[in-house]
Amino acid sequence: MSVLGIGISYGVATLVAMFSGMPIAFALGAVAVIFMGIYMPSASLDTVTQNVYEELASITLLSIPLFILKGAAIGRSKAGQDLYTALHAWLHKVPGGLGIANVFACALFAAMAGSSPATCSAIGSAGIPEMRKRGYSGGFAAGIIAAGGTLGILLPPSITMILFAVAAEQSLGRLFLAGIGPGLLLVTLFAIYAVMRFRKEYATAKKVYEATGENSPILKRDDYTMAEKFNVLPRVIPFVTLLTGVMIALYGGYATPSETAGLGGLLALVLIALIYGVWRPHDLSPILLSTIRESTMLMMIIGMSLLYSYVMSYLHISQSAAQAIVDMHLPHWGLLAAILGMVIVLGFFLPPVSIILMTAPIILPPLRAAHFDIIWFGVVMTIVMEMGLIHPPVGLNIFVIRNVAPDIPLSKVIWGTLPFVGLMMLAVLLMCLFPSIVTLLPDLVMGPEAIR
Repeated sequence: MSVLGIGISYGVATLVAMFSGMPIAFALGAVAVIFMGIYMPSASLDTVTQNVYEELASITLLSIPLFILKGAAIGRSKAGQDLYTALHAWLHKVPGGLGIANVFACALFAAMAGSSPATCSAIGSAGIPEMRKRGYSGGFAAGIIAAGGTLGILLPPSITMILFAVAAEQSLGRLFLAGIGPGLLLVTLFAIYAVMRFRKEYATAKKVYEATGENSPILKRDDYTMAEKFNVLPRVIPFVTLLTGVMIALYGGYATPSETAGLGGLLALVLIALIYGVWRPHDLSPILLSTIRESTMLMMIIGMSLLYSYVMSYLHISQSAAQAIVDMHLPHWGLLAAILGMVIVLGFFLPPVSIILMTAPIILPPLRAAHFDIIWFGVVMTIVMEMGLIHPPVGLNIFVIRNVAPDIPLSKVIWGTLPFVGLMMLAVLLMCLFPSIVTLLPDLVMGPEAIR
C-alpha cells in the first residue's frame, strides 16, 4: 500500500477508535500497535514497552506530576476561595469588578496550577455562585470562568507548554517567558469585556426596574471598609510568596524546571499546612489521590501519543504530510493559517495534550522551513488550543463548568463562552502583527536567540 493509503487508513482508524468511546490513551496506543503489527517488522512489537518508557524517561516530563501536585494542593483547600475573596474586596467598586476579580483569580491560580480544568473548578466553585447571587446572568458568569480557566495552559507553569517544549525541542524557560506577555494581553481583553458586558446587563436591569419596579441584585453594590480590605490582604500574601519563589527559582537560574516544580509542590503543601491546617493524612489523601489520578492519565496519554507519533514517523506518514504542505507552496502567512485551521478542527475532538504530540512531527518541519520562530508559534498554537477548551463538541472547560454549576443550561454556557473565543482570535491577530508581544520578555531575560 502507498504511503498515502497507509496515512488515510491510519487517520480513519484513529477516528474510529476515538469515537468508539475508548479512552484517548488506549485508542492511540491500540492504533499504533495494530499498525506496527501490520506494516513494521514483528520484532518491533517486542520494543513497545521500551519505546514508551524511553519517551517518558524525560527529566522535563518529571515536572508535570509535581506541578499537578501544586495545583491540587491549592485547588482542594480553601486557598482558591480566599484568593477570590481578597480580589473581590478590592475590585468591588469597579463596574463589573466581580467579573474582573474572577479573571484575575483565574490568572493567578493558573500561574500556580498549570491546568485549565483545575483552575475552572477551583475558582468556579466560589466565583459562579457569587456572581449569580449578585445578578450576573448564568451565561456571563460561566463564560468568565471557562475562559479564565484556559489561561492554565498559557501562563507558566503550563503543562501544555512543557509538552510542546519536549516535542519541539525548545527551551522550556524561554517558552514559559514567552507565554507571560500574551497571558497578560488575554487577561486585559477579558477584563475589558467583563466591564462592557456588566454595563450592558446593569443597564438592562435598570430599565426593567424603572418599568416594572422589579429590583435585580446586579443593581446593588457591595461595600467594604478600608479596614476590611486590608484584613483580607494576608490571604493573598501566601499566593504571591509561592508564585514569586517559583519564578525566581526558575528564571533566576537557581533550579531546573523539574526542580522548580518540586519546589512549588513543596511550598504549596507547606502553605496549606501552616495556614489552613491541612497536614493530617485524611486531609492530604484527596490531594495526593487527585495528583496520582491526573498524573497517571496525562502520562498515559503522553506515552501512547509518543508511540503513535513514532509509528507515524516510521511509516513516513508525518514526513509525507509535511512535504505535501510544503509542496502546496503556500505564502508565509497562508501556511500558518492552514496549520492553525487544522489545529482548530482537531480542537473539536481532542485535548491540547494529544494535539501537540500528534501534530508536532507534521507541522514543525514546514514551519522551520518557512523561518517561523518556533517559540512564537508555540504560544500562538497554545492560544488556538485554548479556544478548543471552550467551544463544542469537546470543550473540556464547558463540561467542568457544568459540574460546578449544573443549574446553568449547557446552551447558555456555550453562548457565554463564544465572545471569549472572539477575543482569543483578536489576541492571535495582534501577536501576528506585533510578534514582540511574545518575544520581548524572553529576549530581555535570556537574550535573543541566535537563529529565529
